[in-house]
Amino acid sequence: MARFASLVLLFDIMRTILALLFCMLWPLQLCAEALSREKIEPFVVPPYALGEQLNEKGVWSLLNSGGAEAGFVFETGEMAPLPGFSGAPINLLVMLDLQGAFIDVRLVSHNEPIFVSGLGEAPFHKFFEQYRGHSINEPLVVGTPYGEGGAGSDLVYLDGVTKATASVRIAHESILAGTLQVAKERMQGISASPPAFPNPEVDENLSWADLVDQGIARNIKITNREVDEAFAGTVWAKDDPIAIDYPDELFLDLWVLDLGPPSVARAVLDQESFQDLQRFLMVSTNDEPILVLDLARHGLVSPDFVRNTAPDRLSAEQDGLPIQLRDSDLLFSFKSDVPEGTAMILRTDRRLGFDPTREWQLHAQVVREHGMFQPEIGSVHFTMTTSAPERFFLRQEAVEKLAPWKEAVLNRKSDLILLAVLLGSGLFLLGPGQNWLADRPNFTAIRLVLLLITLIFIGWWGQGQLSIVTPLATLRTALDAGNYAYLLYDPFSLLVWVATIIGFILWGRGLFCGWLCPFGAMQEFAHHLGRWLRLPEWEPSMLWDRRLKLLKYFLLFGMIATAVFSPDHIDDVAELEPFKTAITTVFQREWWFVAYAVFWLLLGTVMFKGFCRYVCPLGALMAIGGLLRGRDWIARRQECGSPCQLCRIRCRYGAINKNGGIDYSECFQCLDCVSIYSDDRRCVPLILASRSRSRLEAAE
Repeated sequence: MARFASLVLLFDIMRTILALLFCMLWPLQLCAEALSREKIEPFVVPPYALGEQLNEKGVWSLLNSGGAEAGFVFETGEMAPLPGFSGAPINLLVMLDLQGAFIDVRLVSHNEPIFVSGLGEAPFHKFFEQYRGHSINEPLVVGTPYGEGGAGSDLVYLDGVTKATASVRIAHESILAGTLQVAKERMQGISASPPAFPNPEVDENLSWADLVDQGIARNIKITNREVDEAFAGTVWAKDDPIAIDYPDELFLDLWVLDLGPPSVARAVLDQESFQDLQRFLMVSTNDEPILVLDLARHGLVSPDFVRNTAPDRLSAEQDGLPIQLRDSDLLFSFKSDVPEGTAMILRTDRRLGFDPTREWQLHAQVVREHGMFQPEIGSVHFTMTTSAPERFFLRQEAVEKLAPWKEAVLNRKSDLILLAVLLGSGLFLLGPGQNWLADRPNFTAIRLVLLLITLIFIGWWGQGQLSIVTPLATLRTALDAGNYAYLLYDPFSLLVWVATIIGFILWGRGLFCGWLCPFGAMQEFAHHLGRWLRLPEWEPSMLWDRRLKLLKYFLLFGMIATAVFSPDHIDDVAELEPFKTAITTVFQREWWFVAYAVFWLLLGTVMFKGFCRYVCPLGALMAIGGLLRGRDWIARRQECGSPCQLCRIRCRYGAINKNGGIDYSECFQCLDCVSIYSDDRRCVPLILASRSRSRLEAAE
């Protein structure tokens, strides 16, 4: 069980990594405000029309052709903003009729990477089409029926999307959570109170007998005779020979109790199982564990049941609305005073509206088959009502919602702290510690390690790969006199932008282009791979080098013109950057995008950072930003350029002129020339000066 809890924790960590991986380049969508009437109305088609807004959570009335109320319209992004696999909510527009049937479910916005740059949105739209005609009173689950097509099960299965199971499940849970809120508040007049959580401070010494006496453990007993009576008058009435032979024996002896309160769980489970359950709940913090125990022959589930899925012979409801039950996939043992039988620990998500302290119903389904080859399936249900004592639970106070940018900062607090430490250390090393760093004999190895950190942490983990998309979006916002608040929604990349602007003032473009650009780091690794493979090197002549360096400025101005005159195509022209393919989606895109990114990396094995030097529009913007540089920070000697040309020859970026001057608009701050400048074994003026001193000393 400890191993299982570790696997669950690992899954959540992996989900967090992927969530962070895809949330950078789409700041305009991450924290969208509620849709206005003008934006909702196109989704509502005749014979329906949009009515008045009913509350601040974005619930609207739905009118029929005669103007009478016919249902409700709401956004899941407002009612139930469950974070998707990308870290951002999947916003859906749900239309319900007055009986709780789905009229339509439409996708409004999302940032799920598998659909953004993988499968495309068509499978996502097709998934939501399945809700039409179904009701919130049906136990809807995402998946494929197991066994013989799920024969006899009460569950209603919605086909998932291959390779996108997590995303569609999250969307499904968001739909259910929002729908149940609307149903409770609008259809039944029940106010949705804050969910109840087990109070860890309540510690009572209980036994199984205490749980039974206090009604914490509830029980229902059904005999074979009662099952036969339920099937009386049907073709299945005599299809259970055991019931005929032993009518007074128990068919169902079902016990149910909530294991959320630690005192209750401790009274039932042995010490190891109790600790496993607590570890599980530390990971699945929104799940309420429910123990079901059958001491007779019902068995709780069918023989075809698959663990970690919804039980096919049990269902539940509260306030007339279904409760989503799912197997916890936990193995456990009871204390000695607890009766032995078929037992499972189920779980349900409190965010979907379940309140363990209020009465809810558990339905046990009994299925019979009539016939041999193509049997007819029939079923009956037996219901028990249960609830957990209020004294074991706490209810959260209504918390004032934080501003979206504050939530973004808190959600990435640990990453931001680590990034701030790394950026602060980098600014120090490239500032006061610059000469010390450049003079290290293993300077190249140190640089490669720092670039690896940039690629993995800033790029793939933190999604801090800056893109031309953000400046263009900012320009568009300025032209539209819009709100710049969205820039705060991605604090990780914003912090990289702040460091980059500081770098503009201190050194020019070099801080970002030379040290903080993940794709630039990939190109540099590609170059070293080419040297290791002993591939030939190819570089354009000095004349063509100067000409090609102008190309990135023309591309930048073309993008600016697109942002001004054709803003709908900004995302299209931004594909000139291979960053989204190589960093954001880690090459999980259509083949032509992958081929384009791989082309630049392969070219990098024979030409040093060709994309950065000649094509990158963001690099052109960085070069312009570098005009803020307040000083010439690279030390020069009188001999630099005449007669010494060593630094110019060694500069891979072509950023040193023949006269020894530095072209800071092309300088990537690699520190190679700084390293040579203070090395008396490589710097020609230092070598000549050393020889002159040696001759003088010899003459003396």
